[in-house]
Amino acid sequence: MKLTLQLAALYNLLWGAWVVLFPAHFFTLVGMETPNQLLIWQGMGMVIGVYGLGYWWASYNPLRHWPIVMVGFLGKIFGPVGFVINYLEEKVPFEFFYTLITNDFIWWIPFGIILHKVHKDYRWKLTN
Repeated sequence: MKLTLQLAALYNLLWGAWVVLFPAHFFTLVGMETPNQLLIWQGMGMVIGVYGLGYWWASYNPLRHWPIVMVGFLGKIFGPVGFVINYLEEKVPFEFFYTLITNDFIWWIPFGIILHKVHKDYRWKLTN
């Protein structure tokens, strides 16, 4: 659990810094038109970076700091849901999907395992 959260923290800090410092780079990489309002994209990078700090702190005691993991997990579920809705409404191009692979999908199982362990531990404590 500790390693998973520390890897997630490092990833989020790096991704957030990349988006804040080089906001047009992702769009260039995937061949998308660069949005006019890069400030919104940079704001998203800042939020992702802050999640990295939360994951790092949660890594010291994941069972105690499970709400941070849950908030991150929910974001990793709702992000793709939002993409699908916006893609179907033709508000976002398919190329934006690439952000979901490393920002969301690869973390579903590890974060799910941590939250499952939390659930089992709390349930055990309640019955003993």
